[in-house]
Amino acid sequence: MFRELRAALVVMLALTVITGLAYPLAMTGIAQAIFPHQANGSLVERDGRVIGSALIGQTFVGERYFHGRPSATTDTDPNDATKTIPAPYNAANSAGSNLAPTAKALVDRVKGDVDRLKAEAGGAPIPADLVTTSASGLDPDISPGSALLQARRVAAARGFPEERVRSLVEQSIDGRLLGVIGEPHVNVLALNLALDALK
Repeated sequence: MFRELRAALVVMLALTVITGLAYPLAMTGIAQAIFPHQANGSLVERDGRVIGSALIGQTFVGERYFHGRPSATTDTDPNDATKTIPAPYNAANSAGSNLAPTAKALVDRVKGDVDRLKAEAGGAPIPADLVTTSASGLDPDISPGSALLQARRVAAARGFPEERVRSLVEQSIDGRLLGVIGEPHVNVLALNLALDALK
């Protein structure tokens, strides 16, 4: 019996060292050597200060900036630990809303977003990603149509010609990976940084 127990303990210890230490350290080292920017979170810096990540969306408010898609992430209510409060783009609590399509809270939020965007759209169809959340609640990208829909508002707020802002959006579109994977998209943080750089 002790022989079997010793063999089991040796195998457990060996697998713990291999899969719990050696493999993660090797993968971390390879990632740092080959893809250091991505391995460190694809952080975006401005004037030597980290202002965000290319992989995690963030809230932009005001008429002067392009807005990302809604985020359903939450955090613990500081006044009542048994409840949650909305905390958009909370990477510590990445998740969708889990509301059913018929849930009143979801229907009311989407209707409110659609009503708010109707004036901005000027009769054009409203892209779905401007009124729906992603599964993670952290999506940093919007569709080109969503960015172009906001161009008029942003141009008016900044006093730029609308065509100049639309041109910036067109330049900011990332195509499909290898020409076939995914959909064309616009990174909202990168677009807003390019917008701030316009004179």
